[in-house]
Amino acid sequence: MARKVSARLLRWGMNLWPPLLGAGIRVRHIADDFRDITVEMPLRFYNRNYVGTHFGGSLFAMTDPFFMLMVVHNLPRDYLVWDKAASIDFVAPGRGRVRAHFRLTDTDLAQIRSRTADGDKHLHLFKVDVTDPEGLVVARVEKIVYVRRKREPQPGADAGRSA
Repeated sequence: MARKVSARLLRWGMNLWPPLLGAGIRVRHIADDFRDITVEMPLRFYNRNYVGTHFGGSLFAMTDPFFMLMVVHNLPRDYLVWDKAASIDFVAPGRGRVRAHFRLTDTDLAQIRSRTADGDKHLHLFKVDVTDPEGLVVARVEKIVYVRRKREPQPGADAGRSA
């Protein structure tokens, strides 16, 4: 594992992070290897929309940082990892507790490593469904995560700058 924070500490911190806390989003599980994360959100007065179902922004927020965090924790520090883009398709109204289960596979990591081995960037597509307790899909989310190896500093890059 490349980063020093434990899964338990990250889960605790994420549950206190204002964007998630304010929407009622709870991180229920982060695996010790950071390859499996479960997030839930109950329907409350402060995260429902005008027609009484889950607010779309809250549904999106519950999926926002997790794939990027999983990749960061599974690659060495010499990689740059950023969220690049995302889309959400609202499939059905969310009327109760909803859940998203994120998985980072060996195949994902192998593809990322092979596509970035020569220093090129790779835009990796991840998908996750937000479901209700019966397994009905409420929303489908696609996230594109930017990954590339950090470039070595160029010799003389600071030449010409005065002290």
